[in-house]
Amino acid sequence: MPKMNYCPQCASPLVKGEASGRERLICSKPCGYIYYDNPLPVVGAIVEYDNDTVVLTQNIGWPAEWFGIVTGFLERDEAPAEAILREIEEEIGLTDARIVEFLGIYPFFQRNEIIFTYHVRATGTIRMDETELQAIKLVPINELKPWPFGTGPAVKEWLAKRGIVR
Repeated sequence: MPKMNYCPQCASPLVKGEASGRERLICSKPCGYIYYDNPLPVVGAIVEYDNDTVVLTQNIGWPAEWFGIVTGFLERDEAPAEAILREIEEEIGLTDARIVEFLGIYPFFQRNEIIFTYHVRATGTIRMDETELQAIKLVPINELKPWPFGTGPAVKEWLAKRGIVR
């Protein structure tokens, strides 16, 4: 359970209790506040670049061996499809991007996120956003290997649709 100590409505201590059939943090006073800790909505894209490679990104602070697909948070009043195209433009500078298909929704329990994942084709000149990313690499599709968590299951299923099983 996440660390949250005080009620944002009345500043009373939060305590473990049951609400809606689950253990949650609830206000110790009768103000009625319940901390639901719902997952954050995230968008992700397998960006197929020039039809034979996938763009992988490495966020600032990640270990040198960690790369993933383009991801970002869904903003208020933004549809997931709009959000992923925005993230692609912001993070890797590609404005010529089109959604090929919606791949699915994947839970990322370790980070309490729910990821709306797309397959996107893009062309143009890649420009890395150095405020968010520390590296980018292009991986040939036939060399792409999925990882076991987060967006990795989406990559695995996408590769399987292409007849590549890892």
